[in-house]
Amino acid sequence: MTQIDTKTRLLDAAECLFSQQGFAGTSMREITTVAKANLAAANYHFGCKEDLLSAVLERRLLPLNQARNARIEQVLTEAAEANMRPKTEDLLRAFIEPAMAFCNAGHNSNAFVAIIGRSLTAADPAVRDRFLDLVRPLLTTLHQALCLALPQLPRELVLTRLFFTIGALGHCLCFSSITPLCEPNSSDTHKHRETLTQDLITFVTSGLESPC
Repeated sequence: MTQIDTKTRLLDAAECLFSQQGFAGTSMREITTVAKANLAAANYHFGCKEDLLSAVLERRLLPLNQARNARIEQVLTEAAEANMRPKTEDLLRAFIEPAMAFCNAGHNSNAFVAIIGRSLTAADPAVRDRFLDLVRPLLTTLHQALCLALPQLPRELVLTRLFFTIGALGHCLCFSSITPLCEPNSSDTHKHRETLTQDLITFVTSGLESPC
């Protein structure tokens, strides 16, 4: 096997085990066993479990955040060229659609979503802190853009409502294939992701634009 093959297997194994057992509950030996690699290879590529975690997060989040940043910048550019304020819905769509589409990307995307879900609720801050370090620049950009779209609202209120938006998005990512409040046999239980995405955007747009 090539070095690239070994590194990818380690990343895939770590992602799967972190999603199932959590970061603290997974050992490097378990990861190397699943990856059919040895500890020396893991140490060579990543150094320690914490650095392996960072690599797992970066592999998914950096391209996703790059795509979202590009779409936000496009919204801002088009608004500036039209001499208008950016629209709240357009900014939220730029932020939300790529994340929801990621769930359909395959390649163990559901496992990664599970890791992010754990990161926001786990007592161990290791995953949460690394996740926040990677998304904070994007959230800062989005917050600034939303303040341009909503100059009538205090910046602190826009930030609070963005926090609520992130929570709603996280919930939809983790429960995208089910609607927990529906009856088990309801026809609405399995909602198409495209419809769910649009419903989410409509919901959070109304929340963000609500008067003080």
